[in-house]
Amino acid sequence: MRHITKGSVFDALERDPGEAVKLKVKAALFDVLIAYIEEHKLTQQEAADRMGVQRSRVGDLMRGQISRFSIDALVVMAGRVGIDPIKAAA
Repeated sequence: MRHITKGSVFDALERDPGEAVKLKVKAALFDVLIAYIEEHKLTQQEAADRMGVQRSRVGDLMRGQISRFSIDALVVMAGRVGIDPIKAAA
């Protein structure tokens, strides 16, 4: 039996609507942080320095390891490089 998803993939993955929203916010923050790094042509170390994290954290970000980050950590990283996390998550 096929399951047709209405909405986003996150809605399909999570039965709890609150958890689905949390994943959507994390994904949006991931996208803007990766876009920032690529747009500014930063090395992982340069991005880490600007975001105030270890280089390995930027590596996790670039590899899409979304489960390794809290929304709080992503908000702080975005804020440190001048990205408005509220607009990014909207």
